[in-house]
Amino acid sequence: MQLAGAIALTLAALLTTTARAEVPTAPPDIQALGRSLLKQLVETNTTHAFGSTVAAEAVRARLLEAGFPPADVVVAIPPDHPTKGNVIVRLHGTGRKPPVLWIGHLDVVEAPRADWTYDPFKLTEEGGWLYGRGTYDMKGDDAAMLAAIIRLRREGWRPDRDIILALTADEEAGGDADGVDWLLRTHRGLIDAALVINPDGGSAATRDGRRRYLIIQTAEKIFVTYQLEATDKGGHSSEPTPANPIYRLARVLARLDAFAFPIDLTATAKAYFRARAALESGQMRADMLEAASATPSPAALARLAANPENALYMRTTCVATMIEGGQGESALPERAKALIQCRVIPGEPTASIQATLARVIDDPKVTVSIFTPETPSPESPPSPEVLVAVKRVVASMWPGLPVLPEMSAGASDSAFTRQAGLPSYGVDGLFSDEDDDRAHGRDERISIQSFGEELEFTYRLMKTLSEG
Repeated sequence: MQLAGAIALTLAALLTTTARAEVPTAPPDIQALGRSLLKQLVETNTTHAFGSTVAAEAVRARLLEAGFPPADVVVAIPPDHPTKGNVIVRLHGTGRKPPVLWIGHLDVVEAPRADWTYDPFKLTEEGGWLYGRGTYDMKGDDAAMLAAIIRLRREGWRPDRDIILALTADEEAGGDADGVDWLLRTHRGLIDAALVINPDGGSAATRDGRRRYLIIQTAEKIFVTYQLEATDKGGHSSEPTPANPIYRLARVLARLDAFAFPIDLTATAKAYFRARAALESGQMRADMLEAASATPSPAALARLAANPENALYMRTTCVATMIEGGQGESALPERAKALIQCRVIPGEPTASIQATLARVIDDPKVTVSIFTPETPSPESPPSPEVLVAVKRVVASMWPGLPVLPEMSAGASDSAFTRQAGLPSYGVDGLFSDEDDDRAHGRDERISIQSFGEELEFTYRLMKTLSEG
């Protein structure tokens, strides 16, 4: 018992030392550059109503100031959406390999001032944190990518392939002029590449102050929204009828709430559980290893899927997100509608999802129709080049940190690049707390320490992926 106790204390001390070991961060001049870029981006309102053209022009000015030739920095603006500008910069290489494209979005979601402790459109430093809308999603990454490509140019780095960075419009709410989609359709030559890195699709997690893992996203669920609608002739509220569309809609929504789609494990999901098992113990670890096996047991899958975090990787999900009905306080409703947003496992046909919804709600008087159609997004094949590069950089900064493959539940602009045949990988070194994710939320923030590390991580990965 004494020996076991001594070993336990030694391991605890080793873990503490490892957790507190000094992590490489960017040099002071690059940290100052990164902070300046982040401040400028955060303090430029790029919500849907304002657009991203002002930010794109500001980024172009910073890149020209850094010495990039005007021909290599392009602001591309859709003629029918003049506020939805995109900026693209190219660092020329030897051409030994085809280009690598880095993408990030300039736009952010709304941030009502009354809901925030600080002004969301001012970069505020407080208690080791940087607050502001977009600091995490994803202007912190945008600043890191800009700082990295500027740093490479300052160093006279001659990559073996062109490095293209595109900061684009309208990835968030709105979506009427998505920059990546528009560029691929109308200016593909500006961004065509053999490989895409999208920090928006990646993540890096901490818990209780300890770094836990870094994600490589190789796939994401397909996003499609359906509308449920019930109608009736209406009437006066003093004469209620059983055909009330609001009640009818409520009943079918309750059926949908109780339904779970069947488990469907992709290759990415199996690889994720195999790698994630190393971070777990006991039954959870055993069930994750079982899920990664060729013929997992139904009992193990059921236990895993009971955890909502695990279930996201295991099955299609559909959830009610909006509801409306009725036309007057004293009138029986003539119509009631609900939006059902589904995140579909890649490879499952969306037509079958619509048919499943109709079967589950089990009411011929409630119609099911597509409200927002899908953007197909196939899985990107595992890339040894990317995996080796990421693991090498991770090991140089956070030795022993697990690197996990992942299929994201959320959507990103990688859906468009994958659809266009460009293998795309979500990789991000900006750590956030698993239990306090503030992306899209009130008082969005990033750690000053983590931002310094992200500046260095992005630079090292950008350089590693373009070495001769």
